Amino acid sequence: MHAHIPRKRFGQHFLHDAGILRKIVQAIAPQRGDNVVEIGPGEGALTLPLLRALGHMTVIELDRDLVPRLEAAAEGIGVLDIVNADVLTVDFAALAKAGRLRVVGNLPYNISSPILFHCIEQIDAIRDMHFMLQKEVVDRMAARPGSKVYGRLSVMLQLVCRVDPLLGVPPGAFRPPPKVDSAVVRLTPRAPSERAFGNATLVARIVKAAFGQRRKTLANALGELADADAIRAAGIDPRARAETVPPQGYVALARAASEAADVPGTRVLADNHQ
Repeated sequence: MHAHIPRKRFGQHFLHDAGILRKIVQAIAPQRGDNVVEIGPGEGALTLPLLRALGHMTVIELDRDLVPRLEAAAEGIGVLDIVNADVLTVDFAALAKAGRLRVVGNLPYNISSPILFHCIEQIDAIRDMHFMLQKEVVDRMAARPGSKVYGRLSVMLQLVCRVDPLLGVPPGAFRPPPKVDSAVVRLTPRAPSERAFGNATLVARIVKAAFGQRRKTLANALGELADADAIRAAGIDPRARAETVPPQGYVALARAASEAADVPGTRVLADNHQ
């Protein structure tokens, strides 16, 4: 079978470095019985060592030309279920059935953030995640308040997951080499009790508004979502800027905004459907 030509429109960069692959498999530590789903298996460089350890796994691959290659590569190694679809349309809860998924993948860098948010939306179906991403994105995911790269992605991920960068990966580990450095990160969902922060949709709206105008003070950026009194009620200075507020601060803001909305005469709009 001739070599597959990586397709730019799918953001394809195939990992081929044996040493890096070995470290990723070690980090995942696959065990028989694990329900593993790989996003974007490509030519199967990570798929096959995982399949050897697992005996059975599922992959989600958008490029239909790669499906027969994956089927041929998996023959005699294990049972490989191939979902030929856009991962953003895939219901992880359906794949998880009664258990929880271990999600892995070398994510297409051009849509990595939408994939991450798609995973967050289905976090109850996920046990852990190991992703290869652009290093800049991993830096943003793990950033702390006050950092120049701390933003919406940092807050939304850290509210629901522990974020642990694992290793850096140079461009030469891929075919074709990307123009950026990459990194592997582990995301471990927090316990449900830690994620029970009330109106999650309102939290997301406030975070989006705050970082959408990050040069403005919170009082100006949040507008009618949370006025200065609500921001103070959350224990935050209305003159503060988005990048100084820790993830839990946004939970406090949403709670204060919801409470203020019940007081006659306030400007705060807590209806998360508006």
